[in-house]
Amino acid sequence: MTKLQLRAFLYQLGCFGILFILFRFLIGNYTNVEGLWISMSAFVAGTLLAPKFYATKTKDGEKLFMSWLFVKGIKEIG
Repeated sequence: MTKLQLRAFLYQLGCFGILFILFRFLIGNYTNVEGLWISMSAFVAGTLLAPKFYATKTKDGEKLFMSWLFVKGIKEIG
């Protein structure tokens, strides 16, 4: 695993973690959902709404890219 692949994994894990905790709090406090369904709903919402990070090799070297539901196309990061 290269340095950029590790960075992409950590970015994706961090974004998912933040969204999962946020949705778990919101679903638990503002809906009538109980038990395991709170975590399952937060997992699905976090998975669908979290941005996806990719490290790929290009002719200019290895680069980090991001795609997200709310951004059109694929964006290069740093």
